[in-house]
Amino acid sequence: MFAYSYTQYGSSDVITQVTLPQPIPKPNEVLIRIFATTVSAGDWRARSLIMPKGLGLMGRLVFGLHGPRKPILGTEFSGVIEEIGINVTNYQIGDAVIGFPGAAFGAHAEFITMPADGKLTLKPDNIGFEHAAAIPFGATTAYDFLVNKAKLQQGETVLINGASGSVGSACVQIAKHLGAHVTAVCSGGNAEIVRGLGADHVIDYRTQDVIEPGIQYDVVADTVGTLPWTRAKHAIRDGGKMVLIAGITSDMVLGGFKARLAGKKMVGGVASEHRDILEAVVKLAAQGVLQPVIDRSYAFDDMKAAHAHVDTGHKKGNVVVTVTPHGRARSPVEKECQAMV
Repeated sequence: MFAYSYTQYGSSDVITQVTLPQPIPKPNEVLIRIFATTVSAGDWRARSLIMPKGLGLMGRLVFGLHGPRKPILGTEFSGVIEEIGINVTNYQIGDAVIGFPGAAFGAHAEFITMPADGKLTLKPDNIGFEHAAAIPFGATTAYDFLVNKAKLQQGETVLINGASGSVGSACVQIAKHLGAHVTAVCSGGNAEIVRGLGADHVIDYRTQDVIEPGIQYDVVADTVGTLPWTRAKHAIRDGGKMVLIAGITSDMVLGGFKARLAGKKMVGGVASEHRDILEAVVKLAAQGVLQPVIDRSYAFDDMKAAHAHVDTGHKKGNVVVTVTPHGRARSPVEKECQAMV
């Protein structure tokens, strides 16, 4: 099979197309032909190893001290099951699925194996493969932080910094679904996008001060790490919460303590990748509550260009890569030829 690999950290230039043996599912696994994947912020972080100041060593410990521990990137995908392990009973060959390998990576390839009881769920018929692939990373992060960690409630006010990104755009939609009043922060060029997602008010960070005098919120969520506690605290009411999805090192380490001193709360940590969360956000997408924003779509042969676009730091929502054009499955002849290789 074809896949994209990297052996050193750096720009999109470190990505190379390679040929690897097609994986064989274990007794409790399924083999999936990937139809679409994305280049996510997680892929960018792992490949570039650009970390918040002071966390460089931690980044290497996580992703690989002397080189990438997971040479095949790709945190999310959609596809069709081609083989099942002998112990698998909850999926059948031909099932369309959405998968979230997350920190395990591996989706920048034509095939992937996943545990049948892992972060995998059936793809709803009313969601196309490209949109399906763009659901897991951003939506599960947004859901876990806003619903599970911050316990956002109906009627609360929330400021979402970085509202046009993959996580931020999902935050806007989930917050509105919960009944919150949403103020979104993004560039003026993306204002209409986030308004279309349900934002009640939009702040253009290029021309306006994100922290407006006299205006406070129940929750301030930073999805991009550009709103440190020293600024955000002025926009949080007494007893309110700072949701730190991305941030500077001092806030990650000492944010909880600093927030308590100010009579407020800091919600941080690592987003859970539990299957229940994946199923919850896919259900919201099937209901039309959640619509992943797709900035650009690339062919599998253009994977390096997709990574380069993410490197600009200006993507809107998700960057999708179509692995199998138009969901074209292999013919019986192709399968026989593959078996002979």
